[in-house]
Amino acid sequence: MTLRRVMSGFKMAAGWRTLRGIGYRLLLGAAKRQLCVLDFPKRYLNFKLDEKTAHSCLDLVKKETGVIYRMIGIDPSKVPKNPERFREWAVVLADVTLSTGRHYWEVTVKRSQEFRIGVAEANMSREECIGANDCSWVYAYLQRKWYSMSSSEMVPVDFFGKPDRVGFLLDCDNKELSLIDVEKAAVVSTITADFKIPLVPAFALWDGELLTHSGMAILQGI
Repeated sequence: MTLRRVMSGFKMAAGWRTLRGIGYRLLLGAAKRQLCVLDFPKRYLNFKLDEKTAHSCLDLVKKETGVIYRMIGIDPSKVPKNPERFREWAVVLADVTLSTGRHYWEVTVKRSQEFRIGVAEANMSREECIGANDCSWVYAYLQRKWYSMSSSEMVPVDFFGKPDRVGFLLDCDNKELSLIDVEKAAVVSTITADFKIPLVPAFALWDGELLTHSGMAILQGI
């Protein structure tokens, strides 16, 4: 849709004589705002998992949106060497960094019983695991319980079971990471921390499979 067509609609609605009375500049501004809404839909967070960061016991699947843990993984000596790869822990990062705004994604977790999902500073050490230092913040699931976690400090998340799929909402400006109940469209728990941007979605697992879902609108009400 062109600006001329939007302006034509405004003229018909207001009448050309009224248009002259209220001021052409005001109407032009309104038309441009309307054009922006019509032609430029809101962008949502989209990412894939970054193979360059994946530990050798992790296989990326489904066009790099899923990750499978292999107890006997690839021989580390046969994995391409690069400084971005996690060498000691079964961790993989997303291929996008985040510095401002609110961002939402979901993860299918039904095929794993031990994992961590959250965010990390993009330059965190590749010798450490997410949740075990002061530059990563995660929600961990193990022994059938949820925990919020950073610097190896684990805080139980009560009254939340094991759904097939969970959501995560990152608010860079307010420095918050929330665990979301997808079925109820409700916040289960929120971590508030002194994030140092840029941040990157981060994943670790020790059995089974995780499948990520991005490119989604933030659920209403959260």
